[in-house]
Amino acid sequence: MEIRPATPADIPALCRLLDQLFAQEAEFSPDRDAQQRGLAAIIEQPAAGEILLAEEDGQVLAMVNLLYTISTALGAPVALLEDMVVDAAARDRGLGTQLLEAAIATARSRGCRRITLLTDTDNLDAQRFYARRGFARSPMIPLRRALDPL
Repeated sequence: MEIRPATPADIPALCRLLDQLFAQEAEFSPDRDAQQRGLAAIIEQPAAGEILLAEEDGQVLAMVNLLYTISTALGAPVALLEDMVVDAAARDRGLGTQLLEAAIATARSRGCRRITLLTDTDNLDAQRFYARRGFARSPMIPLRRALDPL
């Protein structure tokens, strides 16, 4: 298995993974056009973020997305970990752990001092997965407001 940065040629395979992820999330649903736009924007703007994928025998089996910003509290870069998904047929083989470790190493190499992620409140498997790898609940709660396009 190889972990590498995603390229524009990987977008169709990444969309298939996102379809699986968004089909199980409470707040989102698959939208191929939006997914393609978002993936392309990240891949084309490395300062904004990057996508890592796990590939085996030419098949993309897992992905994770890191977005970067600056924390005024830390005075340093931080990362938002999004879209961590392992293909359903490839789970329970350690791919998620390897991909998450690569994402942490990548964020650390970019000087990030913190990684934040969101998961559905009812996704207890994901919460246990992240907790076993050093992530802890924050006393802060996420709030969102959708914005209409101009």
